[in-house]
Amino acid sequence: MEYGPAPESTKEAQAWLEQHGRQFGLFIDNAWTAPGELFASINPADAAKLADLTQATSADVDRAVAAARAAQPGWQALGGHGRAKVMYALARLLQKHSRLFAVLETLDNGKTIRETRDVDLPLAARHFYYHAGWAQLQAEEFADYRAVGVVGQIVPWNFPLLMLSWKIAPALAAGNTVVFKPAEFTSLTALLFAEICVQAGVPAGVVNIVTGDGSVGEAIVKHEGIDKLAFTGSTEVGRLIRQATAGSGKKLSLELGGKSPFIVFEDADLDAAVEGLVDSIWFNQGQVCCAGSRLLVQESVQDKFLAKLRARMDKLTLGSPLDKSMDIGALVDPVQKQRIEGLVQSARDEGCTVYQPACELPADGSWFPPTLITGASTSAAVAQAEIFGPVLVAMSFRTPPEVVQLANNTVYGLAACVWTENISLALDVAPQIKAGVVWINTANQFDAACGFGGYRESGFGREGGREGMYEYLTALSEDARPAAPVVEAKAKAKAAVPAGSPFGIDRTAKMYIGGKQARPDGAYSRAIHGADGSFIAEVGEGSRKDIRNAVEAAHKAGGWTKATSHNRAQVLYYIAENLAARGEEFAARIAAMTGTKNAEKEVQASIERLFYYAAWADKYDGLAHQPPMHGITVALNEPLGVIGIVCPNESPLLGFISLVAPAIALGNRVVVVPSEAHPLSATDLYQVFDTSDLPGGVVNIVTGSADELARTLATHSDIDAVWRHDGSAEGCAEVERLSAASLKRTWVGGAKGRDWYSTAQAGGRAVLAHASQVKNIWIPYGV
Repeated sequence: MEYGPAPESTKEAQAWLEQHGRQFGLFIDNAWTAPGELFASINPADAAKLADLTQATSADVDRAVAAARAAQPGWQALGGHGRAKVMYALARLLQKHSRLFAVLETLDNGKTIRETRDVDLPLAARHFYYHAGWAQLQAEEFADYRAVGVVGQIVPWNFPLLMLSWKIAPALAAGNTVVFKPAEFTSLTALLFAEICVQAGVPAGVVNIVTGDGSVGEAIVKHEGIDKLAFTGSTEVGRLIRQATAGSGKKLSLELGGKSPFIVFEDADLDAAVEGLVDSIWFNQGQVCCAGSRLLVQESVQDKFLAKLRARMDKLTLGSPLDKSMDIGALVDPVQKQRIEGLVQSARDEGCTVYQPACELPADGSWFPPTLITGASTSAAVAQAEIFGPVLVAMSFRTPPEVVQLANNTVYGLAACVWTENISLALDVAPQIKAGVVWINTANQFDAACGFGGYRESGFGREGGREGMYEYLTALSEDARPAAPVVEAKAKAKAAVPAGSPFGIDRTAKMYIGGKQARPDGAYSRAIHGADGSFIAEVGEGSRKDIRNAVEAAHKAGGWTKATSHNRAQVLYYIAENLAARGEEFAARIAAMTGTKNAEKEVQASIERLFYYAAWADKYDGLAHQPPMHGITVALNEPLGVIGIVCPNESPLLGFISLVAPAIALGNRVVVVPSEAHPLSATDLYQVFDTSDLPGGVVNIVTGSADELARTLATHSDIDAVWRHDGSAEGCAEVERLSAASLKRTWVGGAKGRDWYSTAQAGGRAVLAHASQVKNIWIPYGV
């Protein structure tokens, strides 16, 4: 049976464009500016010009930020119910004008009308409905948080309206105001959204939309009036944004590229898996960050599955995106087409087999046929690079452990699919895959209640769900932090060894790596003096090689992550117990180093902090979401992996415990740089750890220069996150900047201090969130 043409009318969309004279200014403070320097918005399907848009200037961005800043107090003061009513109105207007939005999106983007009509618009409306609910409940559910302030948001061209809803809905619900930049290629639905903002009663200045090229995004990123940035786009640009915002104090969330594995086991329903694969890689012409672009199929069924896949590819229809019978539309721009062609040609040059079904490509516009590549090596460009087009690379595997290795053989970690009829196998493999989202026997499922975001170079932060709301909120305890760290003044250092005194014993504290004391690789030491200037001891001067050894030891201690939360809690209790037994000794050491009169208080607070995080170890549970489709989404709180920690100089024992305890409570392993000025409280913990059943390698301690060692931690590719809380503004900025190379997570204190005795500032879910990442596993049932 052949489907006849089923074209969608563009009458209403064209009329809307004509109503504006096919020329648009910027939307700032609920008013349209006069058009400025113009650039064309082109229909990718036929290369026809749709409209001329304004290229915003830095002055325009200044005006948009000023409008958002002026509007933010009033929008927040409107209260949860007031904001919920406005957001509900936005959701209703999106539904009321859904066909206009869908057609305009297809004209501007090139994706098929079936996708914009049946996927993008319902999900966009769903996000505003869902977040209207969070606005209503904010005072109750987020009582200890406030809005961040003014948010800059930058989105790509593959899901223009849907990305807008993902960004703007939670920002508004939390009480923020926004300066939003749509992609240069696809700005029209954002401008139509601006119109319904006025109709819905969004106050002036709450939503501001500025159009233009990357220079507009750069102006938003660097603007001092922006409190938070949310970016979706390429990993390369995300890395630049991380570098540009280093040390600025801006909150940052990045949803970046992916090279997602699509795993098919031999017992899978192969026909269903083929359909899932079609939806995964050829949906939106493969221009999807979470597209299942790497097919990993079990060797025993590889030939059978690929035969079914090729037969299905032969039946895919490619043509006018406005034809409701089409499966594949146009690529967004000729530049994208050229990039895809180059990568596919590189596969041919490397001897790969390239299969493309016979199909006639339209003469005008940007088109590329569905493509299957076989015979590529795991290191081939097409196997590692994000192609961002309708191109699938297929490989085989033999065993579950092998496929986990292949799935994780990428710098990315956004999404994955697992197809098998064995639920035990699926639930064994899914947690082992380093990805923020795993779909079981389904693909590309999204819902506002279920968080979405990646690991590693796919970025950090989540969109959707409760965790997505936290991205647009700031804990009130952060506002109460001291303006600067408070460190006890010390007297001038005295000579290490009095003249004529025999120095018969070794008074050098070694490092602690892999559960053993270790001498520094460089064989250098530094003297540690007390508050009165007297010499106390020496500690090793840590180097790059010492950090390398510590990281290797931490990775070998992976069993700690697999241990039960009860077991980890027990070990923390043991550490507290053994610390208490030596409390007087630790208090004396703290008093000698710092001169504080509250040494006993600090030791007791450290014991309590260990109990606190031991209590959390088996209570920081995930969530189970019930999205509208059949199934359940399990949101698991997973450890980050290996965390590098630079501790504060104030409260040297309590600061150390307050950072290390939450990290290891959740299953992370740590490489810790203790207080540079007062490291002996940390080195005295070696015997406490040894007698508390803490496995070797879980906590590794390297003493020395905070600046030098933090620099090494931030640039180490096998470190998953870096925390720095020693009060060094320049040092914290450097950690953020250097971490951009691998896009590792960071948590820095900046130049401000922290009351380590306060549970509000050094405890709670906010700290645990820094020590974990959320993985959403979609499990179908009832189908």
